[in-house]
Amino acid sequence: MQSGMIPIGTFSSVATHWLPNMIRIFRKDYPKIDFELLLGDYTEIESWMLNGRVDFGFVRLPSKAEVETTFLEQDRLLVVIPQNHPLANCEKFPINDLLNSPFMLLEKGAKTEISEIFEMHHISPHVHFTTWDDYAIMSMVENGLGISIFPELILQRIPHNIIAKELEIPAFRNIGIATREQKSLSLASKRFLKYLSFRADRLTKEDIKK
Repeated sequence: MQSGMIPIGTFSSVATHWLPNMIRIFRKDYPKIDFELLLGDYTEIESWMLNGRVDFGFVRLPSKAEVETTFLEQDRLLVVIPQNHPLANCEKFPINDLLNSPFMLLEKGAKTEISEIFEMHHISPHVHFTTWDDYAIMSMVENGLGISIFPELILQRIPHNIIAKELEIPAFRNIGIATREQKSLSLASKRFLKYLSFRADRLTKEDIKK
């Protein structure tokens, strides 16, 4: 543990809102351990784990790959709309109203939880734009070009003037950690996984004392 590198597969919301605090606290105890973050979609992260490119990855559960997984957290999926949207004051966003505005789809390659919502409710919104860049979609929504659906984790501390609404039938994604085999992990990676409780600025009394 005097030196080393921890390669991690992750998607942007975890890299932005969970990992910085985990790494900050971990490096207080192990200052000479470095990190390599590979950002991708769920399928890419699973592939990196299987071929040994990363030690472990954050994925959506259930994982399709032959990996060991541990559930971490359930993340709500919220509709994002411009501030002048006709339903800006509604308590919950009706499913069928997803059909009444151009839709901006946050997706890359493999099907995500958003497309699964459409299939579950047998609807086909008018998808006008597809990308894996969440901030690009937020900007388009802010400018009145359409609506979208985002995991709640992405919507923390956003710079855009948009409104987030829960769906009338709540939807979620399950986030977990995946590894090939716990016993094959490096010592540094095993130690780092013990710091998962420090994600999302969840400081404990013990951490404050440090």
